[in-house]
Amino acid sequence: MKTFDIVIRGGQVVTDEGVQSADIGIVGEKIELIETEIFGPARTTIDATGLHIFPGVIDAHVHFNEPGRTEWEGIQTGSRSVAAGGGTLFFDMPLNAHPPTLDAESFELKRRAAEASSLVDFALWGGLTPSNLDCLEELADCGVVGFKAFMCTSGIDDFSSVDERSLGEGMKRAASLELPVAVHAESEGVTAQLRLEAKAGHHKTARAYLDSRPISAELEAIGRAIELAGETGCQLHVVHVSCAAGVRLISEARRSGLNVTCETCPHYLTLTDEDVERLGAVAKCAPPLRSATERELLWNELLAGKIQTVGSDHSPSPPEMKQSPDFFDVWGGISGAQHLLPLMLSRGNLPLMSQLLSTNVAQTFRVPPGKGRIAAGCDADLALVKLGGNFELKSEDLFYRHRQSPYIGRHVSARVEQTLLRGRTIFKNGAIVGQPGGRIVRPVG
Repeated sequence: MKTFDIVIRGGQVVTDEGVQSADIGIVGEKIELIETEIFGPARTTIDATGLHIFPGVIDAHVHFNEPGRTEWEGIQTGSRSVAAGGGTLFFDMPLNAHPPTLDAESFELKRRAAEASSLVDFALWGGLTPSNLDCLEELADCGVVGFKAFMCTSGIDDFSSVDERSLGEGMKRAASLELPVAVHAESEGVTAQLRLEAKAGHHKTARAYLDSRPISAELEAIGRAIELAGETGCQLHVVHVSCAAGVRLISEARRSGLNVTCETCPHYLTLTDEDVERLGAVAKCAPPLRSATERELLWNELLAGKIQTVGSDHSPSPPEMKQSPDFFDVWGGISGAQHLLPLMLSRGNLPLMSQLLSTNVAQTFRVPPGKGRIAAGCDADLALVKLGGNFELKSEDLFYRHRQSPYIGRHVSARVEQTLLRGRTIFKNGAIVGQPGGRIVRPVG
């Protein structure tokens, strides 16, 4: 009779197909067997009675800001927060690190930093700016999962936004490299003009900021990005879509045969513009939070299967960067990597959430097939979750470098109890119990 290294007994296993009562047998780093009941001996047994077992979350959108701006977050603290939220793999954006990930040299700096301190596995985005078009091939050779571009000002001086020519050229080159381009889709023309008008009128409030980044600016940029994707044959991924109309534009493009996907974030599904005015800068982001009506329309699109992935867009900063009498001047970014999974479980449909947070992410970005699923032969990347409770989110439970988040004080119905990375427990009962050992993940052909 086969001896397992670990058997997880009595849990409810969540896959894309549904939820089943099953035991999971693990040998080494891999899932060996999933059965209603496993009778073989195990060196270690984990009692998952009363828990749901999800594939480890793959957060494809975080800003851990290392190297160069580690005081904003850093890979050590950022990866710990991912693990505490049931995550086993993150994709780090090319900004706000300094230098940003724009060539092979900067890629290697970040890769070495992550290998030294990441608790979980990681992948790296490369940047797409007007100044590094000739570096896309070398970034692809390094193993980036794709290229990130801003269609409006990024807020970071060393990461320039793209104009139409450079975005089109970048998409053409990315298509030849068979890698996606992810865009921050807001029209610079619209947002810059509205910001100037607000400044000229001495309007400095949160409401003035919200009004300066309307849905129309998002739709204009999404539409143009889709056109360029059609012209170049590039795989397009629109990040942090905040409105249902944006999702519908992308759905129409997909029906026409274009390879276009989109992501939304928990803050657009949880918070509203009123929360920005109530909480202040801790809830500032771009695109900004929308109305409660828009939030519900976005949920409708998500539950109808029109959104492909959900990421946290974790974008922290030191507290002093969130303090200014002028709301336009405070740093715009929400800290949310640790609560990605618990927030997304608020409306049930567990198989869909497994897809949005794991399986679809792996498929969209061609992550090696051992990631993102609970199946025999896959990496034993697992999140054990308690559902049906009433758990308050507290600042003292955060693993971020700066314990700030708009979700503090909110109650959720799910709590991550244990996270396993390749069969090794790295988080359990509110504490980090593993050591850094994350490996880089590169896309496969």
